Amino acid sequence: MGKAWVRRRKSDRYYRAAKREGFRSRAAYKLLQIDERFALLYEGDTVVDLGAAPGGWSQVARGLVGPKGRVVAVDILPQAALEGVEFVRGDVADAALEEELAARVPQAHAVLSDIAPHLSGNWTLDHARSMAAVRDAWRVARRILRPGGCFVAKGFQGEESLALLEALREDFDSVHAHAPRASLKESREYYLVAKGFRPRPSGSGPAPGTSPPRRPSPAARGPRRG
Repeated sequence: MGKAWVRRRKSDRYYRAAKREGFRSRAAYKLLQIDERFALLYEGDTVVDLGAAPGGWSQVARGLVGPKGRVVAVDILPQAALEGVEFVRGDVADAALEEELAARVPQAHAVLSDIAPHLSGNWTLDHARSMAAVRDAWRVARRILRPGGCFVAKGFQGEESLALLEALREDFDSVHAHAPRASLKESREYYLVAKGFRPRPSGSGPAPGTSPPRRPSPAARGPRRG
């Protein structure tokens, strides 16, 4: 990373705001903006944050769900402890991690993923890797989300984006592609925001003739914070 990159970073208003407000990364503002737009997290919710390090999204989630909620952060890298946040170290692509999360968090209200692949500079390859990361996170979400839950995952725009969005619609009431204001203008990242999870019968697609489970109303959960 050259000096020009360092200068741009230090002049970025979200980077400066994160330093000032005690967030571990500027990415915290992306989740704040996504939640403001889509009303995802409520007091008392259980949230699983995939690809959590260094912890910016976990900090935001902890603040939104409050002391009665639960936040489980997951990353292949170590992460310094955060008050009120549980940490599980592991690779989201690893089936063993999926099993551990299913045992620890069987009924999450939200699964969040800000996972980004190591960039190669080859856009086709980087896009394909980002879509693979979304699918890994989606697989975990399908295993641990409660009916009506939500899923957020970062991807890079490309030829697979629309197909993946349409595939997610088989499992959720609504799916949107969204770029929060805090995303860098030159970036091609976007977030898939899915609400109203509809679990499928084990090992199959939707059962013919069955209705999706009723989504819990916000009134049945805690109030919104923030």
